[in-house]
Amino acid sequence: MTDPVEPTTATTTPTGPRPDGLPHREAVAPSERPPLEVARRIVELAEDKKAADIVLLDLTGLTTVADYFVIASGGSERQLDAIAEGIISGMRDEKVHAFGREGTAASHWVLVDFGSVIVHVFTPPERDYYQLERHWAEAKTVLRVQ
Repeated sequence: MTDPVEPTTATTTPTGPRPDGLPHREAVAPSERPPLEVARRIVELAEDKKAADIVLLDLTGLTTVADYFVIASGGSERQLDAIAEGIISGMRDEKVHAFGREGTAASHWVLVDFGSVIVHVFTPPERDYYQLERHWAEAKTVLRVQ
C-alpha cells in the first residue's frame, strides 16, 4: 500500500532553476519556526559575519509585507556579500530557505526575503540615505546590536 500523496500546485510552480540559485517562492514550504525565532537567528548569523549596527524591527500590525525586518550594515562590498551569504547558507543549513535575494554588494544594498522576515544589509551611506528605521518609526525595536 502506498502513502497518500498531498495535492500540489505543480501547475503554478515555475520550472527550472532560478538564475540566483534560490528556490522559487512557491516551491518552498513556509518555515515551521516562529518568525521571531527566525529573525533572532538571522541576527546571530549577521553578528557572526561582523555586521554592524544590527536592528530587529517588529512590523506586526503595521504591514503585510513582513512581520520583522533585520537591518544591518557592512563596511565594504565584500563584507555585504559575506553577511548576506552567511545568513542564506546558515538558514539553509537549518532548513529555512530564502525566497529571494535582491540587490548586489556593488549596489551597496542587499535584501534577502525569508517571507515573514526580510533582511536589509547596507553600507553606512546607503543606510543613511534610505533611513528604513525612520520610515518604520512606528515599529517596535526588538533588539539593537551595536
